[in-house]
Amino acid sequence: MLGHIRTLSSDAFEGRAPGTAGEDSAVAYLTAQFKALGLAPGNPDGSYVQNVELIGYTGAATASVRMGRQPVAMRSGDDFIAVARHDTSDVNVTGSEIVFVGYGVVAPEYGWDDYKGMDVRGKTVLIMVGDPPVPDPADSARLDSATFRGKAMTYYGRWTYKYEKASEMGAAAAIIIHQTGPAGYPWEVVSGSWGAENLDIPGAGASTRVPIEGWITEAKAREIFLASGRDFDGVVRHAATREATPLPMFGTASWHVKNSIRRIQSRNVVARLEGSDPALKDEYVVYSAHWDHFGRNPALPGDQILNGAFDNASGTAQMLEIARAFTQLGEPPRRSVLFLAVTAEEAGLLGAKYYAQHPLYPLEKTLANINIDGANQWGRTSDVVVIGLGNSTLDDVLDTVVTAAGRTIVADPESEKGFFYRSDHFEFAKEGVPALYADAGVNYVGKPAGWGLEKRNEYTTNDYHKPSDEVKPDWDLSGAVEDGQMLFEVGYRVAQSRTWPAWKPGTEFKAKREAMLGKP
Repeated sequence: MLGHIRTLSSDAFEGRAPGTAGEDSAVAYLTAQFKALGLAPGNPDGSYVQNVELIGYTGAATASVRMGRQPVAMRSGDDFIAVARHDTSDVNVTGSEIVFVGYGVVAPEYGWDDYKGMDVRGKTVLIMVGDPPVPDPADSARLDSATFRGKAMTYYGRWTYKYEKASEMGAAAAIIIHQTGPAGYPWEVVSGSWGAENLDIPGAGASTRVPIEGWITEAKAREIFLASGRDFDGVVRHAATREATPLPMFGTASWHVKNSIRRIQSRNVVARLEGSDPALKDEYVVYSAHWDHFGRNPALPGDQILNGAFDNASGTAQMLEIARAFTQLGEPPRRSVLFLAVTAEEAGLLGAKYYAQHPLYPLEKTLANINIDGANQWGRTSDVVVIGLGNSTLDDVLDTVVTAAGRTIVADPESEKGFFYRSDHFEFAKEGVPALYADAGVNYVGKPAGWGLEKRNEYTTNDYHKPSDEVKPDWDLSGAVEDGQMLFEVGYRVAQSRTWPAWKPGTEFKAKREAMLGKP
């Protein structure tokens, strides 16, 4: 695994950005590895790639804000980030009224509506990041688990939802107020990721998409609120109540994005192990891991290559070794196994989205997706974290495997960061396919309590989406080996079993899966 990681995250691969020479290197390497393992081409056309058409937007953004007669300075990258995912060279929003719409959520099941009938067409809406943090009526120090799942983020808390809703409401610009805690990453991640080229699938709702999508720092938002005569902290507290209404900010915003646009022919890399049972070999278990990262950022001083060693050279390496294990079986499992290295995860799960919408093999014959996004760098753990624990019966298969190994499965300790919606398995889940996303445990063998979470926070603060995400001297992949063995066995059991994995009652994906399979 370490050899794969060192190669994929080397400077020679230039950070593996889609549509660059780094993609060519990554695709060539993965294809060669799959061939060397004796795996068949995963595309029915006889190739190891699935072409994924993308459109790239590199925008130069400017903004001006006036609160009454008072101008508010807006520095691109430092104070705000704005993008326009439209196939046009210039996108302008001029003199739009600014309205604060709380968390930008309309959730009838919770009796929640942050827009409350306000006409925001043509306006700039400011939106808080995350879910509304509704206090527990019985204990104000806790969040209400009956409303937006308490601490755990729902899809309403994801930035993708907020832009989708603002688009539906006809806003001219949707600007999210960044806060490191609820977002799960610092401002530098936003400015570094969104400030470079942004990708999308051509025609993916661009005609109905809000013209300007953006982020603003909390400090700049506070400045705007102060100029509007409003108390930021008080307004935000009130926004976490059902009674909150949209607030006009008595100011206007203008936005201009000058786009440089290019068409990109990117690729998912896919290999196939044919099942041994003639009656079942047209049914599939799919392993996925994204090969891409952010490439080179010429605006950075010093090291400009975002190597992505942990994210996600490590997960791709782990998938390669799982594939090796399957090829070394005396007999393949009854069902076929697909190994899918997807592109453009960092741009919004686009490679997985493309596969899920254009599957090479029918989703109604795809039993499960097992996703890998980052392999454990820091040694053995006594536990295994499951992102979205309790969603599907794949958790039960995993539990059987880890219990036999003397380990335990636990829920995501950082569920407020919404990891379930931030990796490729989510695109399979949205289409109804049961999906498993297991992460490294947090209880490290021989380490004190809390050490694992400290290492996670250290990585997020110092290395996440930065040039410093490189192989470190303190890496210990013994835990990654055990986790790889675990995920291999889960996939093998599913590929052999008479029982198909299923979504558990109450999950939002259950109805779609049952309709797909023709169940009442």
